Amino acid sequence: MDSAELLTHPVRLRVVHAMRGGRTLTTAELCALIPDVSKATVYRHVDLLATGGVLEVADERRVRGAVERRYRLRQDRAVIDAETAASASPDDYRRAFAAAMAVLHAEFNAYLDRDGADPTADLVGFRQHAVWLSPDELLDLIGELRTAILPRLANEAAPDRARYLLSPILFPTEEPHTD
Repeated sequence: MDSAELLTHPVRLRVVHAMRGGRTLTTAELCALIPDVSKATVYRHVDLLATGGVLEVADERRVRGAVERRYRLRQDRAVIDAETAASASPDDYRRAFAAAMAVLHAEFNAYLDRDGADPTADLVGFRQHAVWLSPDELLDLIGELRTAILPRLANEAAPDRARYLLSPILFPTEEPHTD
């Protein structure tokens, strides 16, 4: 299974999101983070991600006669490379976008279902803006977003930090004007 196929499944993408930030988690801990997915399904998809090299075993220990594995995300394998993206068909992009949106929907519902969820206090936001950009302006915007986001990807868990899912999405909605 190639990286695109591995990463564009909603459950596997949720596992990857849960593992980001340098976490090492057992499959049981992942099940607790993704309670709306059956344990058998989470175990099956963790196995697929490990077999595909996206997850690796960080350590193992014996627990009541069984081997408990802690996994970590291989950041270098948790991406779809530029060559694969360039060769993707419109239908491949449709499937990948549908998976990403399914994950956003599931994660947002899981947030709202938590006891004490408070979208106002948690500064939950979702906005869409229409902006007119030349190709150079678009590249500048992407660079500025990367500059703002990349340093925060290195943040580690701390008592005063909550994990937020950040999902920038860019695509043209109209053809360029040719006057």
